[in-house]
Amino acid sequence: MDVLRELASQVEEQLRVDSYPLAVKLLESEAEAPADAKRPRRDFGFCLSTCQAFALSRREGLTVAELKEDMWCPEPVIGYGIEEAPDYFLQGHNRYPEDVASLKAGENWAAREFPRLEAGRYVGVVSAPLASAGFTPDVILIYCNPAQLTLLLIGIAYRAGLDVASKLGGHAACVYAVVPPMKTSRCWVSTPCMGDRARAMAGDGEMIFSLPTEAAEDLLRGLRHIGETERRVPFGRTLMPEYQLSESYAKIARKLGMTKADGSEIR
Repeated sequence: MDVLRELASQVEEQLRVDSYPLAVKLLESEAEAPADAKRPRRDFGFCLSTCQAFALSRREGLTVAELKEDMWCPEPVIGYGIEEAPDYFLQGHNRYPEDVASLKAGENWAAREFPRLEAGRYVGVVSAPLASAGFTPDVILIYCNPAQLTLLLIGIAYRAGLDVASKLGGHAACVYAVVPPMKTSRCWVSTPCMGDRARAMAGDGEMIFSLPTEAAEDLLRGLRHIGETERRVPFGRTLMPEYQLSESYAKIARKLGMTKADGSEIR
């Protein structure tokens, strides 16, 4: 937990994100929900979509636990494996005719593209700001703009030099941001869906960087390293032509036979 709190502080200071990095955990029983967690139906008197619960955590600092009875949108109920997907969903009806040309296209998404966990293990989900979460998360979500995402991608590549591979979809951000990193144990990038933007106030310029908890120390070390060379938000910007290349870039350029516009060697 010390590493997670240090990571939260590093991200907030170095990247200047607009909302708290999120700790997200899928619950195997109601007893796993933190005692101080808000339950939408019980404490607010209404159900919430999971993106709205995440918004309360990342913007208001609340710990929010949802079981099926608290949820308003069915996609995380299916994606998190809280219930089996009904045939009506798998046939593509939640995408057709609003978003796709045919019921077959809707089926392609629902039955093949939509990420799902096996039904029967989990009963709900809890979210909280990473810096204050009273539980160890399965996944850390960082809502960020593209500039901040650039630093996260550089930071997570520090240890092994590996890029982040993701598959983007326009629906079910709460599922795409949580399920793939849980299934693969790899970092993931997703985009807020229409519901997240229209119902949970995700910004037009926001993306979601997902980090399996076991990779938290790798990201922390990477961000600290690149922070030593002042790679932080806001970026310094210049349009200066033939700017000074780093030593390694200049050496590569010379090996490629590249020169300055006047024909002189790049140094």
